Amino acid sequence: MKETFADLGMGKELLSQLTALGYEEPTPIQKAAIAPLMEGRDLLGQAATGTGKTAAFALPILQRIGRTKPVANKPFALVLVPTRELAVQVSEAFHKYSKGFGTSVVPIYGGQEFRRQIVALDRGAHIVVATPGRALDHLRRETLDLSGLQTLVLDEADEMLDMGFAEDLELIMEATPKVRQTALFSATLPPRIASIAERHLKNPARILIPRDKGTKGSMPKVRQTAYIVPRSHKIAALGRVLDLESPKLALIFCRTRIEVDELADRLVGRGYRVEALHGGMSQVERDRVMKKARGAMVDLVVATDVAARGIDIDHLTHVVNFDVPASPDSYVHRIGRTGRAGREGVAITLAEPRELRLLRNIESMTKQKIGVSTVPTPLDVKARRLDITKGAIREILLAGELEGFRVVVETLAAEFDPMEIAAAAVRMAHEATAGESANEDDVHIPAIESFSRPQSSARGGPRKDFAPRAFEGKGTGKKARTWDNNSGPPGAGARGGSNGDRGGARGGDGGGERGRESNPRDMVRIYISGGTRMGIRPADIVGAIANEAQVNPRGIGDIEIAEAFSIVELPEGDVDHVIEALRGATLRGRKVKVHRDKGIRS
Repeated sequence: MKETFADLGMGKELLSQLTALGYEEPTPIQKAAIAPLMEGRDLLGQAATGTGKTAAFALPILQRIGRTKPVANKPFALVLVPTRELAVQVSEAFHKYSKGFGTSVVPIYGGQEFRRQIVALDRGAHIVVATPGRALDHLRRETLDLSGLQTLVLDEADEMLDMGFAEDLELIMEATPKVRQTALFSATLPPRIASIAERHLKNPARILIPRDKGTKGSMPKVRQTAYIVPRSHKIAALGRVLDLESPKLALIFCRTRIEVDELADRLVGRGYRVEALHGGMSQVERDRVMKKARGAMVDLVVATDVAARGIDIDHLTHVVNFDVPASPDSYVHRIGRTGRAGREGVAITLAEPRELRLLRNIESMTKQKIGVSTVPTPLDVKARRLDITKGAIREILLAGELEGFRVVVETLAAEFDPMEIAAAAVRMAHEATAGESANEDDVHIPAIESFSRPQSSARGGPRKDFAPRAFEGKGTGKKARTWDNNSGPPGAGARGGSNGDRGGARGGDGGGERGRESNPRDMVRIYISGGTRMGIRPADIVGAIANEAQVNPRGIGDIEIAEAFSIVELPEGDVDHVIEALRGATLRGRKVKVHRDKGIRS
């Protein structure tokens, strides 16, 4: 007999909302976690991304809150997550599950206006979803009070430690009441996680959800490729990939209706025949889109997962994930739209650097290799378009029936060379079919190659290349040099000094090992106008560079922090991009100036 959400003790209101969302039965992690959390027990859960962890802790929290009124700055529950993207995602999940309940959920994370967060907290929030650094900033400013906290959740705890948030987590937990419920979720349980659990969890329910091995042979016959692309360049990258692939019909998946409409509009501007498909459309509109797709009257269909359910079109050659789906099951279902009935299909995924964890999880659970390719250059695209033009001309030549056009050639041949006439005709045909994306084709898209798999790390197993390095003090093998403003940095204004003398933060998880070895002559120092006076630590700088500039943090060299400023070593090729990305960014809630280090102390 299948276990239902009702069997787990969910109230009628939540059950009604889950039914409206299409939830039929709980996942394994939900079955195991909801009951002890509803009872108020602490919980230590190990489960991979995409297994339903968010609902596993969100539903019990919502059930326990009920319709109580929120208190200004004093949340009932605090959920800590490693990244701003996950903070938004978890907040949206809480809103989705509690629609119509009057539950107040406030996400707080770096990069968002501080004053806006203060106003939201002042209004009162039942639940705060936060990144550790920003939560600690609010605690220090006394705009967040955890004295009334009843439930604390640490989601993706191993990722938070990898990003250097160990000290922040300890300080936050010290600010919570002694009597509280704590739930810790992690994809892995290394000794550092076990240590936190031992100190802060009381007789926790322990849950281990093994990875789904998948069904052998269940994957469709599909060539799978991923492109690692910063979000700001995704549309330009997608256009180039589509131009290169030339699909007969491609189904492009987005997460939300708004994204579907926006992307469809942008792709129309590139000269494609595009239709959008999402839950906000009537059945008549949906039927119209499907009729056009089946009749080969469109090139691309941009859709959400829900709207694309049941789509089966014979000539669908490509599936594109504009974002990495959070669940491996969702990935399999998406790419299963192509490669049917023995035909070969193509699955393309545009992954941001921060989404590599999800991509690896999909690889692991499906036992399928996802090849990583470099985004095509404008020259690649132009060459491909010329190939298409050549193919089209070849088909016309083979078909014959050119008599009516010979007179034009004969007339022009009296004045021009026949080869020049042919070249002019090819140019005209090419420009007529090349689309309207020439301006976007010249955009520089940074090459990101961070999907390599180093063979070892201090934690054992493959290193998570995409995760910023931890700076935790004891036991990590990493130190950051600090000095006072009177003495200045050692070797200021010069490149001299040995690694031993400098004692800076170094690349790997111990022993100064980095995934890529940088020649010291290729390293450049940048200046950041913030230091110990602002409470800045190496972890803040590494997190900003990794998240804002989307640069692999393993390439970062020495980090030297003074009272009023910091100096960071970066590979020459990353410097300008990092400086541009950090302009306007905030560290510890304040904007900072960033430029190449020239001894200027502003």
